[in-house]
Amino acid sequence: MSTDVLDAQLKDRTRRLFALGKRKPNRLSTVPLHLMMIPTVVLLFIYQYLPITGNVIAFQDFDVYLGLRAFFDSDWVGFANFRRLFSMGSPMRAFRNTVIIAAWKISTGWVVPIIVALLLNEVRQSWVKRSVQTIIYIPHFVSWVIMGGIIRQLLLSDGVVNQLVQDIFNVAPIPFLQSNQWFRPVVIVTDIWKGFGFGTIVYLASIAGIDPNLYEAAVVDGAGRWQQTKHITLPGMSIIMVLTLVLALQNVLNAGFDQIFNLYNVQVYETGDIIDTYIYRLTFESMTPQYSVATAVGLFKSVVALFFISTSYWLAKRFAGYRLF
Repeated sequence: MSTDVLDAQLKDRTRRLFALGKRKPNRLSTVPLHLMMIPTVVLLFIYQYLPITGNVIAFQDFDVYLGLRAFFDSDWVGFANFRRLFSMGSPMRAFRNTVIIAAWKISTGWVVPIIVALLLNEVRQSWVKRSVQTIIYIPHFVSWVIMGGIIRQLLLSDGVVNQLVQDIFNVAPIPFLQSNQWFRPVVIVTDIWKGFGFGTIVYLASIAGIDPNLYEAAVVDGAGRWQQTKHITLPGMSIIMVLTLVLALQNVLNAGFDQIFNLYNVQVYETGDIIDTYIYRLTFESMTPQYSVATAVGLFKSVVALFFISTSYWLAKRFAGYRLF
């Protein structure tokens, strides 16, 4: 068979394959997939979208004792709850604490995994690298209920940490969880401890995707380890670094309810009380539950969070080429 005949057959087969790829899919073939989505859509509607109607409480003097008629028969007060919100000191303190703690968590949670990933990348013994990755990744799977108990035991006045502090510096026990001075640092450090392992693995994966030929060429040119890290590794990680930082901005009003709730107490409300814990106390721990004010706080947080989420996704698309839709 001549070469021309083979070329003609290959071209014809390629043309037919492209034609198959351009055919419109059979709509009936996707029906099972859509049916599989129904339970998820129903659950999403019940637990995510239906509760949004409860935001009407923020504009009412909600009376829970009216039962099911409370949503319709409670007095309408307009923006009175929001005016009350901004005139009270506690909500503003909670907003301030939330922003401060979240900002520290975002910055440290971004920098620490990068540094650890770069250090682990320099380890040549694979078993050492795998062991360290496993050890630092384990806390990510432990709930804050368990972590909170461990941290409380470690930071007791006669706990391990205070025993070491007394032995080394010969000072009195430090009330880590009862002091406004120490509570925020404890929250930041323990959040790093729990979360940096996951971020480290993400950055190690991005480093593994860098072309090894670049390092070989750098060695031939006489570049040292630091020069290779500076001119090859960091630029190769830059897209993931920008993406993780930008997406983290959407959590600027999420300082971590689970962590704070399991660590804080009335003595550290001044520096540790955040929006979510404040809403919880207004709703469930107050002698006279203030459902309307609590809903107003939550709605205000949601509106601000929507702005930051929209901004973060725009920045992710602008600087990292990330698109959700």
